[in-house]
Amino acid sequence: MTKKMKRSQSEIDGVQYRRAKTWQIILVACNALVGMSVYNLIGMASYSASVGYGITTAVVGVILTCTRILDGVTDPLVAFLYDKVNTKFGKLRVLLISGFVIEALALLAMFDFMSSRGFGWIMFTLLYVVYVIGYTITNMTAQTFGAIMTNDPKQRPIIGVWSTAFNYLVPMILSIVMSMVLLPMYGNEYNQGFLSAAVRASIVVGALGILLVSIGISAYDKPQFYEGVGKQEPLKIRDMVNVLVGNKPLQCYIAAQASDKIAQQTVSQAVITTMLFGILIGDMGLGTMLSVIGMAPSIIFAVIGAKYAGRYGSKNAIVTWTKICMGVAVLMFVFFVVIDPSTISTMGPTMILYVIFTLALNGAKMCVTTAASSFMADIIDYELDRSGKYVPAVVTGTGSLIDKLISSFSALIATGAVALIGYTQTVPQPEDASTPAIFWMTMGIYFGLPLLGWVVTLIAMRYCTLDKEEMVKVQKRIAEKKAAS
Repeated sequence: MTKKMKRSQSEIDGVQYRRAKTWQIILVACNALVGMSVYNLIGMASYSASVGYGITTAVVGVILTCTRILDGVTDPLVAFLYDKVNTKFGKLRVLLISGFVIEALALLAMFDFMSSRGFGWIMFTLLYVVYVIGYTITNMTAQTFGAIMTNDPKQRPIIGVWSTAFNYLVPMILSIVMSMVLLPMYGNEYNQGFLSAAVRASIVVGALGILLVSIGISAYDKPQFYEGVGKQEPLKIRDMVNVLVGNKPLQCYIAAQASDKIAQQTVSQAVITTMLFGILIGDMGLGTMLSVIGMAPSIIFAVIGAKYAGRYGSKNAIVTWTKICMGVAVLMFVFFVVIDPSTISTMGPTMILYVIFTLALNGAKMCVTTAASSFMADIIDYELDRSGKYVPAVVTGTGSLIDKLISSFSALIATGAVALIGYTQTVPQPEDASTPAIFWMTMGIYFGLPLLGWVVTLIAMRYCTLDKEEMVKVQKRIAEKKAAS
């Protein structure tokens, strides 16, 4: 079939879709510079608490859990702020920049200005709370971009591809800088000098991301893109309750995302990655090096996942790639059990197999992430069709509330796990000796938790009816309602 003979998605579905320009999508996807630079940094919060504020491992877990719960509570509250803000400079850019300034100042104080200066757990907790407020404003605003920019089912997954690519590239580069440049400069220890350098580097990267995103979203930072169907009333608490109770696809999404995220965030805690790469494998820089090798294949997987989601729908893509994740994770677990993990750091068969497994698992995860991103945009449009109200911040905020209340226990799980194997007053360091307790705890966290999360995802998707065919009907009904109003 020639290019001229190909039919557009609008012609196929009978819907006049809204589409964004490629350069706009790329710049908006640079939000990963903001999110992942902070995500990479906050994973070291337990080290900041221990080194800079003298807080014990058990207390750190409690503090991080409580502040994570606060993070979830603030998400739906930001929806009211999102609804109220409407300046001559727009809504999206004002919220995005304001939130980043707040979180940047809090992180600089937490990791650098106030750290190792005699302050205790109260100061650490207050700074973490301020960070949470700023992060919530920035993150909740960014989550609405995809739904605002396009409603084309073929293009929405493409936004996920670019976001996924940057979400992979940014932390990988930061990990190289942190583990292979900064950490050796400070004696391969998470000391105050390293933490100060890490926070400054992360904030610079985040600020660059804010600038690029603001340019990319500027064309859509206008009132007409925030309108619903019919007369719009000020946002009320009951609107948020109505969204959570009445939007079943959102309920399914929350169950899937929360179960996956608690596993993901637990695994990404610095104390866990230190046990895997620093103690069991014996090379802290190896994980980063392998990530570099896997960058291109993972991005290719993301493109494949986007095409799959565009063809079969986001829901179907989530289910398919989740099953693949489970299969690869089981193989990796068996692999670690039957070999000596320290041999992975040498050039040999075990390293080759580890690389293959890692590429496959990361690729499948990329596909799930890409599909989940476009699925949230679908849910926002589903709510517009269901209630007549365009409330992207309410949908994402309500979802994040439950998501974060559950996943808030990730830091507590991680710190509690290392405490159970003897790290009650200190935290794991790369030079520590490997023991059976460390091995089995690391395996249980690194592979067991994700497997449980994926099982919950598959169960949740069985009860979700928002497939590709239903989304076409949703867009048609929205177009008809807008035309009528």
